[in-house]
Amino acid sequence: MSKITLDGFFSYCKQIAEHIQLGEKMASLSGQSTPKLTSGVGNLYYDSILPYREEASPQTREFLARVVDVLLDFIQKVNDRNEKILEFKMPEDMQKQLDLALPEDPLPLKQLLEDCKTTLKHQVKTGHPHFFNQLSCGLDIISLAGEWLTAAANTNMFTYEIAPVFILMENVVLMKMREMIGWRSGDSILAPGGSVSNLYAFLAARHHKFPQYKEKGLTSIPGHLVMFTSDQCHYSVKSCASVCGLGTDYCVCVPSDERGRMIPTELERLVRYHRDRGHVPFFVNATSGTTVLGAFDPLMEIADICQKYDMWMHVDAAWGGGLLFSKKYRHPRLTGIERADSVTWNPHKLMGTLLQCSTVHFKYEGILLSCNAMSAEYLFMTDKIYDPRYDTGDKVIQCGRHNDIFKLWLQWRGKGTSGFERLMDRLMELTEYMVRRIREQSDKFYLILEPEMVNVSFWYLPKQLRGLPHDKNKEVKLGKVCAKLKGRMMQAGTIMVGYQPDDRRPNFFRNIISSAAVTEKDVDFLLSEIDRLGHDIIVD
Repeated sequence: MSKITLDGFFSYCKQIAEHIQLGEKMASLSGQSTPKLTSGVGNLYYDSILPYREEASPQTREFLARVVDVLLDFIQKVNDRNEKILEFKMPEDMQKQLDLALPEDPLPLKQLLEDCKTTLKHQVKTGHPHFFNQLSCGLDIISLAGEWLTAAANTNMFTYEIAPVFILMENVVLMKMREMIGWRSGDSILAPGGSVSNLYAFLAARHHKFPQYKEKGLTSIPGHLVMFTSDQCHYSVKSCASVCGLGTDYCVCVPSDERGRMIPTELERLVRYHRDRGHVPFFVNATSGTTVLGAFDPLMEIADICQKYDMWMHVDAAWGGGLLFSKKYRHPRLTGIERADSVTWNPHKLMGTLLQCSTVHFKYEGILLSCNAMSAEYLFMTDKIYDPRYDTGDKVIQCGRHNDIFKLWLQWRGKGTSGFERLMDRLMELTEYMVRRIREQSDKFYLILEPEMVNVSFWYLPKQLRGLPHDKNKEVKLGKVCAKLKGRMMQAGTIMVGYQPDDRRPNFFRNIISSAAVTEKDVDFLLSEIDRLGHDIIVD
């Protein structure tokens, strides 16, 4: 895939402003100017621009050019390390400051532009280099350009006739992703998030083993279905059992080891236990990159067990799938993923594609259509002038589907496969750097475990707790520190890091490095700012 530059994109934005001959330059990327509409346009209403007035192209261009200015100013602030991540306000105070009322009569364009400014002013800058809070961080400019075009195209992805270019793009990208998993053929779809991707895998697994279920329902199954997943999995896996009629009691949580990885011997023991009681073990979810610890389940051993007991193997690599690009870090983490029957992989996480962009892949060609098709004749006619196999709407349960492909396709064209590999390696190297820095400051920070991915789990030790023996009582106090320190982070607005408990320990910090903007200096700033904000915390 060839590389592209941003020159043409920003040049086009500039041409818009010049075309309407306002006698003013585009808003400065320094963020010092405030985009405004001329009075002649600012006092207009929605029905004075396109598509209501065909001759209103200049006025429409001016309005959109000023919106672009607002967006470019925000992008600059997102990448300015001197800017705060947020100006935190309590919900009731935020509600008082904002005018969110829906008016009976229309408001002028100048007010709508102010609404855009106000919205971004109070938005958390998730692309900021000091935002380490979520799995999805960063603001990829190429992907952003793709999202803007996607919004302008405003099409649905259910048929080739209304989304021809995007359908073909989707086929190319998804085939490439299946090849990276290790399959020569198969089936794939973009879904609205990893949770729905996992749901599609569950439905396909049930259909594959019991094809009569689609028409006959529960009567086609000779016993109660049971699915298995690790106790560290994403909650959406358990949700599948609830949504699809198994019941959460029949989503069996397999114990994990101290690093958060499923224990294969425990999986086999539980499979035998349920099989011996007349249940039907049919589905195993293995996680490649758990949400909290970033752990990778041992795929080869799990695949052996699935093969032995004739169970569908799904790999939830929503988080860790990006490491498939990396020759250095793919193995042993993802060794054996090619043996899976289905894989969830979210480009909007480690790859940095803008939200949302989630994919699910299957080893078996045509399984999505076989499982989900309802053959609605008003939409999916078989006598179209083109091959109806290009229509994707009948492959999914949702019918209408947002265009999530263009921003990924454009980003991939811009980075190339090698660029994604460099990004994955860089994120992992920054994580290794952070681990080293934590170890160098062991009086202030306690590393909970050596990370397999970009999740760094640690405690911060305020002065009150330094030098004390590390025991369960101290861990309880360290857990209390997390909540207090996170509150101070929010009030200061300088950094954001998430915290949570797990089944082995109280609250601890989980730092995520998934933004291409992060450097070693940002990691150093993070640790020093944590110490500045938290050194004097006192807990009971």
